[in-house]
Amino acid sequence: MGRYQQADPEAPGALINALSPALLRFFRSQPGSREQADDLLQETWMRIHRVRHTYRPGEPVLPWVYAIARRVRVDGYRKTRRVTAHETAMEVLPEAPQIVERRSSPFDFETLIAALPEAQREVIIMLKVGGLTLEEAARATSSTVGAVKQKAHRAYEKLRTMLESSTKDASRREQ
Repeated sequence: MGRYQQADPEAPGALINALSPALLRFFRSQPGSREQADDLLQETWMRIHRVRHTYRPGEPVLPWVYAIARRVRVDGYRKTRRVTAHETAMEVLPEAPQIVERRSSPFDFETLIAALPEAQREVIIMLKVGGLTLEEAARATSSTVGAVKQKAHRAYEKLRTMLESSTKDASRREQ
């Protein structure tokens, strides 16, 4: 990030290649389409470019990037709500062709994480997918380390309960 601030021509590509997969997973874990996730990712990189001067060299990059991504996601949600509230359907569009998607198992990460409340899902993605520390996740979510720990603990408990009930249901069906 320091090289990016100093206008190194190779720095933006390296930063984008390193962080985009985790940011895309962060956006795709939220309800919405893949196109919306791609749009949010692009908007995040545009914002990072505009505010790159606010990054303090020597500070961890991930909390700074995730804080920007979180704000982009909130702004995207608000924009979608505004548009749908004022949108009027003009005509019925033909249905898009059915795309066969892979069947998700009850143990699929996206399926499990989608059942969590928003705040817990966000923390789990930052910690486990993004690889942030508790302190970095707290900084990215503008909360305390204790609050992050509490959200993560509650998410783990809910996931554990869901996995246990899925395992019991699967064993009952086999009998």
